[in-house]
Amino acid sequence: MSANTAQSASAAYDGLRALFGDRFSTAAAVREHHGRAETFFPAMLPDAVIFPHSTEEVAAAVRHCAAHAIPIVPYGVGTSLEGNFLAAQGGVCVDLSQMQRLLRVSEEDLDCTVEAGVTRKQLNEELRHTGLFFPIDPGADATLGGMAATRASGTNAVRYGTMRQNVLGLTVVLPDGRIIRTGSRARKSAAGYDLSGLFIGSEGTLGIITEVTLRLYGQPEAISSGVCEFATLRGAVDTVIQTIQMGIPVARIELVDELQIRAVNRYSKTDLAECPTLFLEFHGTPAGVAEQSTQFGEIAAAHGGGGFRWTTNTEERTALWDARHKAYYADLALKPGGTALSTDVCVPISSLCDCITETRAAVDASGIIGPIVGHVGDGNFHVVMVFDPDSADEVARAKALSERIVELALAHGGTCTGEHGIGIGKKGYLIAEHGEDAVDLMRAIKRAIDPAGIMNPGKIFDL
Repeated sequence: MSANTAQSASAAYDGLRALFGDRFSTAAAVREHHGRAETFFPAMLPDAVIFPHSTEEVAAAVRHCAAHAIPIVPYGVGTSLEGNFLAAQGGVCVDLSQMQRLLRVSEEDLDCTVEAGVTRKQLNEELRHTGLFFPIDPGADATLGGMAATRASGTNAVRYGTMRQNVLGLTVVLPDGRIIRTGSRARKSAAGYDLSGLFIGSEGTLGIITEVTLRLYGQPEAISSGVCEFATLRGAVDTVIQTIQMGIPVARIELVDELQIRAVNRYSKTDLAECPTLFLEFHGTPAGVAEQSTQFGEIAAAHGGGGFRWTTNTEERTALWDARHKAYYADLALKPGGTALSTDVCVPISSLCDCITETRAAVDASGIIGPIVGHVGDGNFHVVMVFDPDSADEVARAKALSERIVELALAHGGTCTGEHGIGIGKKGYLIAEHGEDAVDLMRAIKRAIDPAGIMNPGKIFDL
């Protein structure tokens, strides 16, 4: 850092300290917390962290940083998996977790507006008395601003879609400190460019999302969840394909391979059979979920399913999905002291079986521990590669395996990331997926909105 740059940074930090008082920190522990990802990326610490309480405070902070050319990194609760929030060039981390107000709920219109730091669990707890809920469930209790920024989805996407389909509008602070509001509460619009769609999935590289207007849904009258084991992977995937093609409105359908089941059994003290398994959930009326469960059971039996067991008991359903959501930590426990690199690819559902089979072969050939789990109703699956971070050989094999998995997905007409985003980890695959001209257009958009390049620099693509 040059003397002039250091002086400019110091002036910016003095201004932020004056604005935020004890909500401005350069403490080592605070910076560490905001500069380390759960997955395998080196620490990249911000120089300072601020904790705003309003859109106006965010805008004031951004104006200060823009005036001094200080990088800005938005932060929710740090659950992203591709290094999306790491401070690749230092600068100021804007932690939105204290912006936790539910600003508005319209039960009649089935929508609400929340500040970016509200988490999905917090929102659903607030909505409980209304008979409404927000269904997008990425597993972690992420902030809704972060979920919009990474275009998150998760286990319920097969029925309810991703954040892209469930965000009606946004409040965004631009890189020069201006505040804009995108979209509206109308369910459709033909008015101009889709600016909400531009910022959803932009990973904080175009601005900071401070408020989100969301679609809500009526809480289902009845929910059934179940487990079905299969002798073969193809039998499980063919069951998924036929279930979707027949229009059975399954809410969640998760594929867990035998290694992942072994990890879940050890970690969550379950006793599931160690074979390819589907976890499912149906939403509707009591008669509806019973009919859907019966229909699914018949399809599964035709493809070698070993008896579909389902329940509407709340405690049993909660235990089942709790075990599924803890799969990542169960995987880490397979190699004590190890770390993980989590892939995330998505393919057309017709290619799912072939792609997973080829992926399983690639994992086995690598010698890396790699359980497979996926939101297979929409063709999305993950491999959690667990390895010794101090072994250069294992690190190299894990990275090579990650590349191979993406190559397989792209060869099947898929994408390098279905829900985790690009961040730092997937930058190398963007041109292979979209082509040089398309990525150049993305760069042009970035330069037009953020000419100084201060918003979450180093993410998605290199300028």
